[in-house]
Amino acid sequence: MVFIAIAAGLAALVHVYIFVIESLRFVTPATMKAFGIRTTADAETMRPWAFNQGFYNLFLAITAGVGVVVLLAATDGSSGETVGRTLIWTAAASMLGAALVLVGSDRTKARSAAVQGIFPLLTIIALLVG
Repeated sequence: MVFIAIAAGLAALVHVYIFVIESLRFVTPATMKAFGIRTTADAETMRPWAFNQGFYNLFLAITAGVGVVVLLAATDGSSGETVGRTLIWTAAASMLGAALVLVGSDRTKARSAAVQGIFPLLTIIALLVG
């Protein structure tokens, strides 16, 4: 149960970071470079999309985080454990699915997809094993 919580917590932290760069720092030079955006005008055009996408990632992170808290607070065999695992499953599967879509749509984004998907994948494996 502890490994599930750690993996899901790390997945949540990665997605909070993604929220920050997409919703709060999208037009900064470092973020523009990371996304391959050449001009501030292009970044400003894309900004509403990125803002929305960032919040999507934040909501996934919140779902995973709440799942971790509920799971760790649950007593053995309680319904809280089921609720926590369900929230974690939902968030991790969505995060991993998004990573697979990213790499499937653009192979040059494999590194970004790996960063986005490794902790959700480990979470799902831990849930299946445990």
